[in-house]
Amino acid sequence: MSSSAVTNARNSIKHFGSLLLTLDNAKSALFYYVILTHVIKAHRHLRARGIVASTKEVWVWVMQLGVRLFLSVPSTQKKVAAQMDKAKLDIERKLVPSGADVVRHLALPSDGKSLEWILQEMDKMDGEMGTSGETWRLGKLSGAVYHGGDELTKIIVEAYSRYCVSNPLHPDVFPAVRKMEAEIVAMVLKMYRAPASAAGTMTSGGTESIVMAVKTYRDWARATKGITEPEMIIPSTAHAAFDKGAAYMGIKVHTIPVDSFTRQVDLKRVKRAINSNTILLVGSCVNFPDGNQDNIQALSALAKAYKIGLHVDCCLGSFIVPFLEPTGLSKGDKKGRYKLSPFDFSLEGVTSISCDTHKYGFAPKGTSVIMYRTAELRRFQYYVNPSWTGGVYASPGLSGSRPGALIAGCWAVMQHMGTEGYLNSCREIVTAARTIADAITDDIPELYVLGNPPASVVAFASRHPSVDALEVGDAMGKRGWHLNGLSSPKSVHIACTRLTLPIVDNFIADLKDAVREAKVAPSGSGTMVSLYGLGNSSVVGPEMVGELATAFLDALYKA
Repeated sequence: MSSSAVTNARNSIKHFGSLLLTLDNAKSALFYYVILTHVIKAHRHLRARGIVASTKEVWVWVMQLGVRLFLSVPSTQKKVAAQMDKAKLDIERKLVPSGADVVRHLALPSDGKSLEWILQEMDKMDGEMGTSGETWRLGKLSGAVYHGGDELTKIIVEAYSRYCVSNPLHPDVFPAVRKMEAEIVAMVLKMYRAPASAAGTMTSGGTESIVMAVKTYRDWARATKGITEPEMIIPSTAHAAFDKGAAYMGIKVHTIPVDSFTRQVDLKRVKRAINSNTILLVGSCVNFPDGNQDNIQALSALAKAYKIGLHVDCCLGSFIVPFLEPTGLSKGDKKGRYKLSPFDFSLEGVTSISCDTHKYGFAPKGTSVIMYRTAELRRFQYYVNPSWTGGVYASPGLSGSRPGALIAGCWAVMQHMGTEGYLNSCREIVTAARTIADAITDDIPELYVLGNPPASVVAFASRHPSVDALEVGDAMGKRGWHLNGLSSPKSVHIACTRLTLPIVDNFIADLKDAVREAKVAPSGSGTMVSLYGLGNSSVVGPEMVGELATAFLDALYKA
């Protein structure tokens, strides 16, 4: 072999060696990058959750795994399956009418039926489950029906009848509906002290408003900050719609605990959870579980400092919280309770707010408003497809076609109520709620009110070792009350409405009796104890509750 050939061979070996070295370096770099990425994620997670909560999460995961392995044993599996089947059957019995006299309409009739027949059949269906269809008029329920009175019902029906076939998807065909929707948004923006740059849209309800906000911030952060792994920070008392929106939109959620006394989110933990992937902070005014308000002022300062979004959920506060100040109720009582602090667009860090017109606005169910500080931010909510075969497609929210009749009903109600109407409504409803809260605090020593709820919702828990709040809720259920059971802490709440006004004294009297019953003879088998108690009873509890919730949803569609 010639010397030149040897030299070439040596050079080739050196080149191949350097190439291998380069590949090894690349592999090492990739390995270290993956490790570093996971370390950063773990650090952020640990920083947001804290050592105790993170350790608990790992412990719960291990225990759940162990319980699932135990439940996979055939004998245990059969026993649990039998108990779950019984629970599912109980759910079906409560929801689905049974008996030989129940007529089921499972296929289209061969010939169309008359209006008289249809109304008669509706009467039968109302009676099949032992109700008249209007038991809600008794007022013994928490929220659910935000009835503004028979006069408002007539107004809604008239508006609905006039625009029953309208669809805002075609504003050129239904210009009046487009105008009404724009005016509804404008009126609500003004209620929440929005700047001139603000904008909004209507949605089908609070959940869609919240989901749309989550989608908006995801797309905003991706477009303006290049964030591809978005995270959001919410209080543990935030509405489940935020978790739902995050699940839909692929966003990581850090859930921050609230102070056990004030029921406000822990601000130090919120600040600690913020990182370069954070797109959104959330606060409530008021929250659904216990009706308290987060410290929106402090959250606003954090959002502004870190240049991230802050959404204030006023779906439940709706047409109550904007009117507390002019009624004088925002100052609280003589003991310093029930105060309302600033929460709206007057705080510079607040970038969006959701408000349900179909709650204390008394509009027909299926209407809500989502508001943004700027029209530019609102654009990230839109979906636009300019290249669809069917033509340019654009919609402001999840829905394409929408019921214009609901918009017309909402607009008509707001015009009829006016500022004075909503001021009076706010004054009466909040006074009723505070009467209940005062009675619990002053006259029922076994219970205590959670936090200092400034608006229409009052939640109570037990301070007595022999009284279970969920037992009290079940005892109230025997007396005809439909209240909401809560899991953390075990408690019950009532959202007062105009239906509650004439029976406040009845509620207080029944609550005193229910406490005595729960104290002396707890049953341990009521709806609240069975469902919400199971959720806290073990590490597998939430999974069992989830199974029952799924069975409930299945039963809704069983004809």
